[in-house]
Amino acid sequence: MRTTKRYAIGVMGSASGEHNEETILKLVRLGRAIAKHGYLLITGGCPGLPYAAARAAQEAGGLTIGISPGLSRYEHEHKYFSPTDAYDVLIYTGSGLMGREVLNIRSSDIVVFAGGHSGTLGEFAIAYDEGKLIGVLTNTGGIADHAEELVRFCQKDTGAAVLYDDDPVRLLTRLIDYYQTRHWAHPNCFCPPARADAMDAVDAMDTH
Repeated sequence: MRTTKRYAIGVMGSASGEHNEETILKLVRLGRAIAKHGYLLITGGCPGLPYAAARAAQEAGGLTIGISPGLSRYEHEHKYFSPTDAYDVLIYTGSGLMGREVLNIRSSDIVVFAGGHSGTLGEFAIAYDEGKLIGVLTNTGGIADHAEELVRFCQKDTGAAVLYDDDPVRLLTRLIDYYQTRHWAHPNCFCPPARADAMDAVDAMDTH
C-alpha cells in the first residue's frame, strides 16, 4: 500500500425523488463499507441517497462530514430542508446549492455517484474536469446510469478515471486499489504528476 492516508470518500447523488429499496440498500452498504475501512464520508449534507450512505456510515462508527449550502444550522434545516442527524461535522459554506458543489468535490479524494439529477450532473462535471478518481454506482438511475455516455461526449483528457460497478463494496475496493496503485501520482488537476524518481522511491518503500 502506498500510503496510510485516511481517504475522504465523497458520496454524491439524488437528494430528492423516489428510490426503490434495492437502490437505498446499495447506499447503505456503501456507507457501511466506508466506515468499516476507516475512511471519511463526505456529502453535501443533503437528504436522499447521500443521506442514506451517511447515516449508515455513522451508525457503523464512521466519521461523516456534510458540506452545507447554508450559512447556519437554521438555514441548513429551514431554507434547504436538509438533515443534520447523520453528520458528525457540518461545514456551513453559505454558498448555496451550486456553490457548495465545488467544495464537495475538492474535499474528496474519491467521488462516488449514485442516481442524481441536475445537481449531481454539476458535481460529476466538476469531478471529471478536475481529474478526480470517480466511481459510478450503476443501476441506481439518473445521472449515474448515463455517466458512461457523458464521458464519451466530453472528449477531453482531464486525467480523470471513471470506474463503474453495480456492487457498492466491490466498487469501493476497486477505487481504493486504483487510487493506491495509479491515481495517487496525479490525484487532480491542481497537483503536478509525481516524478519518476519519487514513484520509484515509494515503490522501494512498499517492498520493505
